[in-house]
Amino acid sequence: MTPPQRQRRYPSPEVVEPVPKPEGEGGGKRPPERLYVVAGPDGERADLDLVTLIVARADPPPSATPEQTAMLRLTTAPLSVAELSAYLNLPFSVVTVLLTEMLTAELVQARAPIVRQALPDRSLLEAVMHGLQRL
Repeated sequence: MTPPQRQRRYPSPEVVEPVPKPEGEGGGKRPPERLYVVAGPDGERADLDLVTLIVARADPPPSATPEQTAMLRLTTAPLSVAELSAYLNLPFSVVTVLLTEMLTAELVQARAPIVRQALPDRSLLEAVMHGLQRL
């Protein structure tokens, strides 16, 4: 016994004509570039971690790659390496290679994150405690 066949709600394929593609367009999307093309062959890296802040020191030179130009435009205000990686949709390793090239060319400046003290100030803890007791 065969299962019942459902009726199609849409017209059959013979009735619908395909939309012609404009000439010169090979499919609409470019193939993705390999990461080693973006990062370069040497792959040297500076000692950067996810929370290192990056700030642009100069405008993008004409010889900069599109990724480097985008980084320089994004880092007019300090951004972490993790934020740059997310905004550019590139892996952390590729971003560190690109930033290493830009650091050696002095296009950007890397700032270490602010390290908090291991123990909080005793006077601050006492002030918080007294404030909570007054409530």
